[in-house]
Amino acid sequence: MRVLQFGKYYPPSPPGGIEVVMYNLAEGINKQGTRCDVLCSNTNSIYSEEIYNGYTVIRTKSYGKILSTSISPQMISKFMDINKHYDIIHVHFPDPLANLAVLLARPKSKVVLHWHSDIVRQRLLLKLYAPVMHWLMNRADAIITTTPTYINCSRHLNPFEHKAVTIPIGVATEHLSSDKEEVAAIKKLHEGKKIIFSLGRLIYYKGYEHLIKAAAELGEGYSVIIAGEGPLKERLISMVKSLGLSDRVFLPGHIPDHQLGTYYEACDLFCLPSVERSEAFGIVMVEAMSFGKPVVATKLAGVGWVNQHGVTGINVEPGAPSELSHAIKLILNGKEMYNRFSINCRERFVNFFTREKMAQSAIKLYEKLLGS
Repeated sequence: MRVLQFGKYYPPSPPGGIEVVMYNLAEGINKQGTRCDVLCSNTNSIYSEEIYNGYTVIRTKSYGKILSTSISPQMISKFMDINKHYDIIHVHFPDPLANLAVLLARPKSKVVLHWHSDIVRQRLLLKLYAPVMHWLMNRADAIITTTPTYINCSRHLNPFEHKAVTIPIGVATEHLSSDKEEVAAIKKLHEGKKIIFSLGRLIYYKGYEHLIKAAAELGEGYSVIIAGEGPLKERLISMVKSLGLSDRVFLPGHIPDHQLGTYYEACDLFCLPSVERSEAFGIVMVEAMSFGKPVVATKLAGVGWVNQHGVTGINVEPGAPSELSHAIKLILNGKEMYNRFSINCRERFVNFFTREKMAQSAIKLYEKLLGS
């Protein structure tokens, strides 16, 4: 059995959530003895084929982006050349160009559509993309959703519930090792304070402005670290200054992969304050859970399933700073609750969110589709 993962980009750049899933799937599937190659767009006008840990990664020429979609006509022609060599075509959504390539090539292989999120904000793109999207959903032999709850809340997915299969996102933790001295340094920098950590792109649907407002209500005994880069960074920095929170809210920018584990280890609690369904899962919550860190998140369909309310943390209404601050205080000031959530986080990670479990589930689905 040969599998081709087909999506927009592939690590090392850019490091988005879909790209992380593609990487962990490719690594996990290959390590379990099934060949899985990758076709994606490059971030520049250079074509490349490379052997990446024993499998092939093909990056086609790109001439920029329009509406977050890579302009790479070569991706279509390359897919038409190679699709016949694969038994399974695993397409990641949303990616209009990859989906268009499947429409034009009409592969005879089994097609798996991996639905990461609805298109929520880009309504113009959705109008242009809808015919291709609906064709692909009808053509797909199976549609992977990352949580069982997202199927019911998506008007696009709901009619295809009969072919939906839930495979939670799994992550590897090898790169999340922590350095004891660096952990101690972070704790010393925030000495006498509880540390709340958040991580992600600084964009509209993450809701970081609400976490900053919550910090104002938390008081001086707490430090909030919001790590990541994005178009809203300067606006968020200005907000911190205008609210007089420079001594308790910190935006350190991008944290290299080799240091992420140190921040997860150093924090007392992880917070994901997202406000739109574009946040369909929340991989960073899973990484925090692997360290046994309780989570405060929001009641978005997928997010609320990953962070089980009252089990691994607390979920509040999106866009509610006072609810965020209350939940954070409730967990951090309740020793019994904190310890219970911490144990449950680690158990839930091991039971549902490892890379191995995700890869095993994907292979099982492939074999079912092929009648093996």
